[in-house]
Amino acid sequence: MTLINKDSKLSEIIIHDPSTITVLDRFGIALGVGDARISDACQEHDIDVNFFTTILNTYINESYFPQAALLAFSTSKIIDYLEKTYEYYERNVIPNIERHFAFLISKTPSKNSNLVLMRQFFDEVKTELLQRIDDDRNNWFPGIALNEMKAIGKMPNPVKDCEDFNDPIEEKIDDLINMLVMHLKGDYDHNLGYAVVTAIFSLKKDIKQNNRIRNRILTPISQALSNK
Repeated sequence: MTLINKDSKLSEIIIHDPSTITVLDRFGIALGVGDARISDACQEHDIDVNFFTTILNTYINESYFPQAALLAFSTSKIIDYLEKTYEYYERNVIPNIERHFAFLISKTPSKNSNLVLMRQFFDEVKTELLQRIDDDRNNWFPGIALNEMKAIGKMPNPVKDCEDFNDPIEEKIDDLINMLVMHLKGDYDHNLGYAVVTAIFSLKKDIKQNNRIRNRILTPISQALSNK
């Protein structure tokens, strides 16, 4: 998809990539957008239109890195967005996967050892994800805010793009999806099985895209602040 701008229609963005629905929700924008353009929605919801388009473009386009725009944003905006993302994981995504797993296990006539092991593996992924969220909230985010306060009035250092890295949580989610696709056998409710895979895949995609925002927006700014 070409880069979006303030004149892009929200409906076209959502239709092109439905996963952006969850991003819009973090800004307080729900479905039923009509013909509204980004500028209209940002004005209605009191959103910084430049920050909004930067986040969406980074989310949608893998090659996008808005270096020139990054220094114009306060880290508080980015941290607030990530906080809302973490709340989305805690309140919606993780409970949804757990419900699907619980239904699938409860509807399985006989004990399926593979299914039980897969649920246990998901619990490990959940624990790691929640630990990362806790560390960001209690250590990384406050550290960035402190460095930003210390750097007020100083010339900013150049923000360099950070190389993508292999995230162990993403890799474990991939492993879990492969386990479900390749090794979920025996007597089980197929519709519920599909629901579990779909829910986990949605989490994988969101974490992957959110990691790009962490790594290609907040991490470079954090490093630049630390080097001032």
